[in-house]
Amino acid sequence: MTLLAATADHGFTGLTGFAADILTALGEFGVGVLVFIEVLVPPIPSEVILPFAGYLSQAGELELGWLIAWSTVASLAGALVLYWLGAAVGMRRAVDLIVRTRLVSRTDLERGAEWFTRHGAWSVLVGRVIPGVRSLISIPAGAARMSLPRFCLYTVLGSGVWNTFLIGVGAALGTQHELLDQYLGYVDLVVYAAIALGLATLVVRRYLEHRRARADTDETARASVEAAAVAEVDRTR
Repeated sequence: MTLLAATADHGFTGLTGFAADILTALGEFGVGVLVFIEVLVPPIPSEVILPFAGYLSQAGELELGWLIAWSTVASLAGALVLYWLGAAVGMRRAVDLIVRTRLVSRTDLERGAEWFTRHGAWSVLVGRVIPGVRSLISIPAGAARMSLPRFCLYTVLGSGVWNTFLIGVGAALGTQHELLDQYLGYVDLVVYAAIALGLATLVVRRYLEHRRARADTDETARASVEAAAVAEVDRTR
């Protein structure tokens, strides 16, 4: 395994720069840390982390085999966290808990549940290569008490294929720093746009909830005044 010099000047910015900082500090193990976070925190996409790690392997700074191994182990570890959450509290409560974090929408979670219901256990294998389903498929699998050995096998196979592909894309670019930086820059923009959209949706939702709560309070107060007026009339008769 290789540990990069902490002072390496990678020249990348944005999410790619963040990934580069982790890999600079931790070497191949760092890709495992990043992938584990990516499974649990969707705004950090593997489409940024893994190609960049593959690029570094061709630059002679990281070892390709260890990158694939650590990324797959981390994918399984993150998937097991979500699997056990679904198994422990059930699908509905798991969805409610995750939605409160504001990191994932209820629609995305329900899409993962629908995918699992429609395709069964095989969805865990196929879903590992589908953005938007890749991480979330673990929750309905846990809630349905899918066989744990089978879940682990399908997760390792599916995630291993996906991770190897993305790392291979980065490795194929070799030393073409500018081309890789352009690709990752586009991905960064998509991620930032998604985060901005999520924040805007959260603000609008909070505003609408506040207006709805205020309207309900006003309606309750109005009903109380009317009831008191009726009671007063009845009393004076």
